[in-house]
Amino acid sequence: MTRLAQTAGLNDVQREILATVRDFVDKEIIPVATGLEHRDEYPTEIVEGLKELGLFGLMIPEEYGGLGESLLTYALCVEEIARGWMSVSGIINTHFIVAYMLKQHGTQEQKDTFLPRMALGEVRGAFSMSEPALGSDVSAISSKGVKDGEEYVLNGQKMWLTNGGTSTLVAVLARSDEGHPEGTAPHKSMTTFLVEKEAGFGEVRPGLTIPGKIDKMGYKGVDTTELIMDDLRIPANRVLGGTTGRGFYQMMDGVEVGRVNVAARGCGVAQRAFELGVSYAQQRHTFGKPIAQHQAIQFKLAEMATKVEAAHAMMVNAARKKDSGERNDLEAGMAKYLASEYCKEVVEDAFRIHGGYGFSKEYEIERLYREAPMLLIGEGTAEIQKMIIGRRLLEEYRFQG
Repeated sequence: MTRLAQTAGLNDVQREILATVRDFVDKEIIPVATGLEHRDEYPTEIVEGLKELGLFGLMIPEEYGGLGESLLTYALCVEEIARGWMSVSGIINTHFIVAYMLKQHGTQEQKDTFLPRMALGEVRGAFSMSEPALGSDVSAISSKGVKDGEEYVLNGQKMWLTNGGTSTLVAVLARSDEGHPEGTAPHKSMTTFLVEKEAGFGEVRPGLTIPGKIDKMGYKGVDTTELIMDDLRIPANRVLGGTTGRGFYQMMDGVEVGRVNVAARGCGVAQRAFELGVSYAQQRHTFGKPIAQHQAIQFKLAEMATKVEAAHAMMVNAARKKDSGERNDLEAGMAKYLASEYCKEVVEDAFRIHGGYGFSKEYEIERLYREAPMLLIGEGTAEIQKMIIGRRLLEEYRFQG
């Protein structure tokens, strides 16, 4: 065994892509990640390198200038990138979700307009569903789009946009009541609007303001923002798919693949934490020998490695299920839940192995210790995942009385 988290059944192209990404991570991300993270600095040079590798168009079809790869290939690339620095995988993820939603649900005009430029990284995507008072209750969305001739007028406040400042295209979920009479189920009166904007902060187009970056415990470098719409006017042809009332389903489809992505991020961070822990354990000496030779540390390493392998296997299974065209909400929910929980545990064990040095900002594990908690809440909390898993299990194992 050369290292953990190997994936069986990959073709030559997939292996070549992953080898290229891993080499990029080792040379261009890991050496600079901690310094950039401590300065909360956007990784411009890294992002340019990823654009050159074609990763912004990895799953965009070849007809639009992308590589046309599978969700599995994408997830394995994300795992490698998160191993280097999780924030970089976040920059890719929201772009990927918007591109996926366009590919699956967009009109032909929308695909022709955006996908070729997204494949090149010239147009960068952000995904906007949450609101300040929303939490996990998507049905409580209050942002609204009202039809006015050939335009929609959008008002409301959105929250937790990854790439909120650097993006130039935001998929925004808002309520739109026309054609949906009073009493319609909330999820049937939501629409996804494609909002084009300038990169940056402040008023980025008339009626649209990105106030600034939210200061976070971890997950730094990438810009996380609010989005405020005040009589924002957009053309009617920027309703995703051209039909109102489909936004909830479109967003949930995007979130489903996003959960595979978060699982992949958890796998990558956990793998890096294991690498740091097993390396330090062989260098640090106590009582006349490396601490790796103490049984207590060997037990920790064994548990950490097993969790890395288990999370990776579930993530791969969820990606392959989606690639097959089958429903994968159960598998994606399980993978996201397990990978994020195991990631937190593996990182904490690596932190413990480092002892007092793990508390020092000079050591990489300190950064991972602050980053791992984001995965517990990103793309749905553990409690939401368990609700999804439980409901799906009851569908599959319905009691025949």
